[in-house]
Amino acid sequence: MAHLANGLSPDKYDLHLGIITDSDPGPFKLPPWVTVHCLATSRVRSSALRLLQLIRRLHPQLILSGMFHLNFLVLLLRPFLPRDTRVLIRQNGTVSAALAFGDLPACTGILYKLLYPQADRVICQAASMARDLANTLAIAENHLAVLPNPLDIEALRAESGPRRQPGTPTSPHLLAVGRLAPVKGFDLLLEALAIVKATYPGVRLSILGSGPQDAFLKAMCARLGLGRSVQFLGEVSQPAHFFAEASLFVLSSRHEGMPNALLEAAAAGLPLVALPASGGVVDLLRNQPGAWLAADVSSPALAESLLAALQVLEPGKRFAHDFIEPFRIENSIHAYEDLIDATLAHA
Repeated sequence: MAHLANGLSPDKYDLHLGIITDSDPGPFKLPPWVTVHCLATSRVRSSALRLLQLIRRLHPQLILSGMFHLNFLVLLLRPFLPRDTRVLIRQNGTVSAALAFGDLPACTGILYKLLYPQADRVICQAASMARDLANTLAIAENHLAVLPNPLDIEALRAESGPRRQPGTPTSPHLLAVGRLAPVKGFDLLLEALAIVKATYPGVRLSILGSGPQDAFLKAMCARLGLGRSVQFLGEVSQPAHFFAEASLFVLSSRHEGMPNALLEAAAAGLPLVALPASGGVVDLLRNQPGAWLAADVSSPALAESLLAALQVLEPGKRFAHDFIEPFRIENSIHAYEDLIDATLAHA
């Protein structure tokens, strides 16, 4: 959303950014022509009245929402919004997998089916996500749009800084980024690391993120005898600062949409090892140089892919990852502007 706010044309649009649960934009730099509204509520569902008041005061021609629970709220409020306000929502995960995983409230599936058809368009980040949404929720495909996340590739490469020169001897250093929650599969990664450690005793793993499984995962490290091999570095505002020292990036999620952490690591050229967390991830990485895709979502399959990568990678090796080009910020912003203009013209 910050990239969109920075990239959308101020000559074409009067841009406002609503921040629901924070009191400031945090680490994201926004241009002066973007008006920021911080609702600073404790939870998304607590923001209904403030959000409605903000929308009715601004009377926007179009609203873009980007998280499924915020999408639900905006669509629930739609009968009370100005009649000429269009609503675009962005789906950030694979719906069928999220519902099957069982960590969402029981009513989530019903809300998806009742509310998502009320949006003017639903934005997906990959064609496989759109197909899944159409099949799971019976939404017409012409109601869906596939748009890549905007990625500032040059900035990411600059932030990742100078790296160790290829060929410099060093122990493998794995990097993973994500919330410490079951869906992110860090338990699978720790089990896989224990297998890898038998071949590479000096292997290290850094995990960036915080969450409810913090204590569980640290206890699991002790139980597996990983000791100092794993660092839990907590929530980090700029993960790219850790790319330079990493041998490869690991995506251990049980299910995902199109994870930004993976895209950012690819933009920086890191070798990639991933579980087949979604059709989008599989389509993105299949048969790509510098990418190793596990056979299934399991710790043995992840360990096998990690070992395959480490056996051939020179220390400091980086890859062009040409598949990242559609996500380049200027390409993505142009696609979003086309969708916004088409939606407004249709209205």
